Amino acid sequence: MMIKDQIEKLVKKAIQSAQRKKELPKFEIPEIVIEYPREKAFGDYSTNIAMQLVKKAKKSPLGIANLLVTKLVSYKVTKELFDKVEAVKPGFINFVLSPKFLVEQTKEIIKQEEKFGKSKIGKGKKVQVEFISANPTGPLTIGNGRGAFFGDTLTSVLEKSGYKVEREFYWNDAKASTQIRQLGESVKGLAQVYGGDYIKELPKKIKKKYKKDVKSLSAEEAGFYAAKIIEKEVEDFIKKKLKIKFDVWFSEQSLYDKNKIDKVIAVLKRKKLAYYKEGALWFKSTKFKDDKDRVIVRSDGTPTYCLPDMAYHKDKFERGFDKVIDIWGADHAGDVKRVLGGIEALGYGNKLKILIHQMVRLIKGGKEVRMSKRAGIYVTLEELVDEVGLDVARFFFLMNSLDTHMDFDLDLAKERSEKNPVFYVQYAHARISSILRKAKSLKPQAKNLELLNHQAELNLIRQLIKFPEIIEDTARDYEVHRLPYYAMQLATTFHDFYEKCRVISDDKELSQARLALVNATKIVLENVLGVMGISAPERM
Repeated sequence: MMIKDQIEKLVKKAIQSAQRKKELPKFEIPEIVIEYPREKAFGDYSTNIAMQLVKKAKKSPLGIANLLVTKLVSYKVTKELFDKVEAVKPGFINFVLSPKFLVEQTKEIIKQEEKFGKSKIGKGKKVQVEFISANPTGPLTIGNGRGAFFGDTLTSVLEKSGYKVEREFYWNDAKASTQIRQLGESVKGLAQVYGGDYIKELPKKIKKKYKKDVKSLSAEEAGFYAAKIIEKEVEDFIKKKLKIKFDVWFSEQSLYDKNKIDKVIAVLKRKKLAYYKEGALWFKSTKFKDDKDRVIVRSDGTPTYCLPDMAYHKDKFERGFDKVIDIWGADHAGDVKRVLGGIEALGYGNKLKILIHQMVRLIKGGKEVRMSKRAGIYVTLEELVDEVGLDVARFFFLMNSLDTHMDFDLDLAKERSEKNPVFYVQYAHARISSILRKAKSLKPQAKNLELLNHQAELNLIRQLIKFPEIIEDTARDYEVHRLPYYAMQLATTFHDFYEKCRVISDDKELSQARLALVNATKIVLENVLGVMGISAPERM
């Protein structure tokens, strides 16, 4: 059981005890939030539950905190886990882990190795994560990088937390779609909806692969063939350069080929959730918290985005997923209500979670690099990865919360110094590897870990044991950006330990104990970098 979970259980037990003894009135216990205090002086863990109970208990927050602490310190488990449990103004309860407990956790890390951080909170539930899902009208841009690396990392976190996860990419490649026709018009030179050198190359590629002259093709046909070539190139890039493995590459056109679009229309009509108006077919999305009803089939008979989206998600849930997570760009934020409404209309309730990532600006020399995909003025994701490296690209994109706009600082990304957070973290791993190589015959020994009592040693262990909680918290709230920040904090704590504690000395037993701690740090660093898909170099 995670330390946070154990504290929550102990606090709940203390509240229930106080209620039984009528020291507190009967009430439903709210969620007990356990946090890491910002300042070390306030301990390793803290809860504000006493302040939450003021109105219900009709006591001062500090009075409630003192009452609960009196009970907490009497429990055997509390004595095993903590050196100190105290109530502080205005009503926090702070917990300080005991050195003995910390030492035991170090042994556990070494024992579990790559399994450290795994949990079973997912209980084997099936989760599908759909991400990137770019239109097949051109190469992936840096904006696609946010969804790509976030989605790939989130799936790794969910897998580590006991979920059965499937990664999926969705191609908007319906032959009748506006974008495919516009792509064809651009390839044929009839319009300049999409620009860039890649458009100029597509007629040659279509001729070579399909033996077709674009001049003899309709715009829809030219767009279809062009899209298929782009799809293959994007798939190869994702597999070979981004190192992302999708389980399913799903084609929107397959929904039409298998009549799944018509089946959705039939369901909506049967439920009286669709109606005709001005020659178009409308979905009664206002019944599902949307601000207006939505057209799903235009008067010319072509479907809007809404209809294939509903059919696609219906297909997902028919495949037996307990939860579906979609990761979309900010340009699709306006579609969220209608899609969620459509899923509810089809009978799948709250099984869908849509995450929106905000825009990306590329900064070079302190100035923004202006981009426009349709005008052909943009930086592809491949160009960025070639420029800064995959590790740097992944780390930088993961550092920002999805709901915030991000600036990708190209100059910082290319810098090989401690200012670059990726370099800083990877250097910690390389330094660890160097220490273990230099130790040679002096092998790490977990049996002498009780010798680890320096504050820098204990602080390092405190950081190491946070990793499983970081994984669980991320599996619950999808806040993936806490992973790179945890990696940086761990690297900082290790560097501090290295400066203050000589690892290899004349004291053989202490050296072996410290080498064991160094080895445990290596394990955790490799685990957190591995979850993010970032390499852990042995030398730098």
